[in-house]
Amino acid sequence: MRWRTLNAAPPGIIAHRGASGYRPEHSAEAFALAFAMRADAVEPDVLPSRDGVLIVRHDIDLAPTTDIARRTEFAARARTIDGQPQWWIGDLDAAEIDTLHCVAPVPERAGVVAAASTVLRLAALLEMARVAQVAVDIELKDTDYFRALGFDPAALLESELRTAGVLGASAPVWLECFDHAVLRVLRARCGNRCFALIASLPTPGALRELAGWASGIAPPKNLLWDASGNPTGLVADAHAVGLEVHAWTFRDDGDCAPFATPREELEAAVALGVDALFCDFPDTALAARTEWISAKR
Repeated sequence: MRWRTLNAAPPGIIAHRGASGYRPEHSAEAFALAFAMRADAVEPDVLPSRDGVLIVRHDIDLAPTTDIARRTEFAARARTIDGQPQWWIGDLDAAEIDTLHCVAPVPERAGVVAAASTVLRLAALLEMARVAQVAVDIELKDTDYFRALGFDPAALLESELRTAGVLGASAPVWLECFDHAVLRVLRARCGNRCFALIASLPTPGALRELAGWASGIAPPKNLLWDASGNPTGLVADAHAVGLEVHAWTFRDDGDCAPFATPREELEAAVALGVDALFCDFPDTALAARTEWISAKR
């Protein structure tokens, strides 16, 4: 059984934390909806539990995206940070995290339908994606936090991928991280396609160095153009050295400046030749892609 990979006609549409514009991010419902919408891939973030199990979460603090604040049995686990209680993921074992339920981040996004699912382990999401035949683009979060808990982030993820049988360049699992040193270790040890997350415009030399081991870069969309909407040259420069560009994050309800509408923003990214788009509302981008392909014909 072959998993779907990025559509032959770019851009590929990657459901950011699942279809997070409609369901609580990283919930089973958000990923299932993304599968049903036929996104090319889904993007989970992963962090470790206290006992070293990879959990599908974006933030160290579990309070904004789970019901832990309402769970009296975990009240004593709270840390007070800047006067507010937080429950850090590394303070709980995986079995304890398994009992938590997903909620929409606060303040709740308008229109998000509540989920009933418990917090996912990465292993469970990989199995869901295998059945749905959809690729998975894993972001390894906060590698310093892994180390603070006594874990080697690359070793934990490699072990998870090996158990799932998804190692290698042809596997429908890609890896991304801001920590390029860890990402480079993962590329050497796992062989999976790797995408270097960046937060600022790289120099030509940095792009050439990345091209030596990475499949592409993953920049925030504001690096694609300047405040007037003129291209910065990043996409062309990356393509010139053989790197794909996967840009984040496109939202129906987000800031689309310097463009007038989210649709104009999507069209500008496509015009630049961006290879893949991270989207909270994958159906919007998928429908637009269908129109663009039809228009070309």
